[in-house]
Amino acid sequence: MSNTSLTADIIAAEAIRVLDNNCVMGNLVYRGYEEEFSKKINGYTVGETISVRRPTDFTVRDGATASIQDVVEGKFSIAVDKQKGVDFKFTSSDLTLQIGQLSERVIKPAMVQLANQIDRDVAALYKDVWNWVGTAGQTINSFTDFAKAPERLDLGAVPQDDRSAVLSPTDQWGMLGSQTSLYMQDVAKDAYRRGKLGMIGNIDTYSSQNVQTHTGGTRDNTTPLVKGASQTTDWATSKDTGTMTLNTDGWDASVTIKQGDVFTIDGVYAVNPVTKVTLPHLQQFVVKADATANATTTSTTTLTISPPIITSGAFQTVSAAPADDATVTVVGSASTGYAQNMVFHKNAFSLVMVPMVAPPGAVDVARKSYNGYSVRVIPYYDGTNDASNWRLDVLYGVKTVDARLATRLSGTS
Repeated sequence: MSNTSLTADIIAAEAIRVLDNNCVMGNLVYRGYEEEFSKKINGYTVGETISVRRPTDFTVRDGATASIQDVVEGKFSIAVDKQKGVDFKFTSSDLTLQIGQLSERVIKPAMVQLANQIDRDVAALYKDVWNWVGTAGQTINSFTDFAKAPERLDLGAVPQDDRSAVLSPTDQWGMLGSQTSLYMQDVAKDAYRRGKLGMIGNIDTYSSQNVQTHTGGTRDNTTPLVKGASQTTDWATSKDTGTMTLNTDGWDASVTIKQGDVFTIDGVYAVNPVTKVTLPHLQQFVVKADATANATTTSTTTLTISPPIITSGAFQTVSAAPADDATVTVVGSASTGYAQNMVFHKNAFSLVMVPMVAPPGAVDVARKSYNGYSVRVIPYYDGTNDASNWRLDVLYGVKTVDARLATRLSGTS
């Protein structure tokens, strides 16, 4: 077949195909919010946002007498604030190659890097997830280990469809080792010969080198405590942020507590979000912003946490308010990194990718969209060196939509 002079349109079409084939996390999360952005014909610029309503909830009346409840809807915004790109140069002779040759040499390596960046940004949303099952630092190497995640999701009334798991390479190979000894021929064969995990416990399971590592704060060997009883809030106050502040003390002076750290409070148990029945495990909370303990003998600090502590009503999150001086127990050891494997329902997180604006004055701008992904390609000529410079851009945003629908996962000791 004769060679064809390659245009920005052809290169953009190949780039979008490669991007779609190489994203892992990006293909497992909710993409429907892109429809909210699709109304703008000329494309988007960095920082544009949409506002999305959080679903309301209700309690069930007992008896014939009506008990009117207010409809209280929260909201959150999604911003397309991440512009990423790869820039490269083609000579005139390069542009007479077949697209397959050019794709293997240039386009595929560029788009693989972009796909990995998108996956890293989605995986970084672990910092919003408060559920963490298993023992931090332990490798997942049995079905019993893995099953802790869907068990936690089931207890939290998370729908059983559209669940996915993304494991670090270390945990993937730990799980694969446990599957090779199974008496299920196809499962053992896929694990042994192909290194493939597939469906485990109705969860589509993947491996990715983009699983994040969380390193906790410096908190040393302290026993932090709740400072002040009855620290609670209500849905009307927390509906937009999904957070509240918690006063604590007992930290060593000047230690750090990091965004993404997870902790429990003695006596504060989780509840089923539908039935409000108290569950057998303590409610876990995640720190939403870095904090540093005061450099005083009391070492107090105010933490911004999620979920908010709500003790009654349709949006109840816990069995009871924390007592004064209740012990705060942080997951993992101080200043130690742990792989953040995640098991989640599709609606826990969202990726929004939008077509970018065609800049005024730019010539031969190509924009291609496919399967929720969008790529812009712009060539510009360097006459001195008889070379074509090309920029390839994507614009997207990521957001945790409902952290209740996800859990972090470690193995067990």
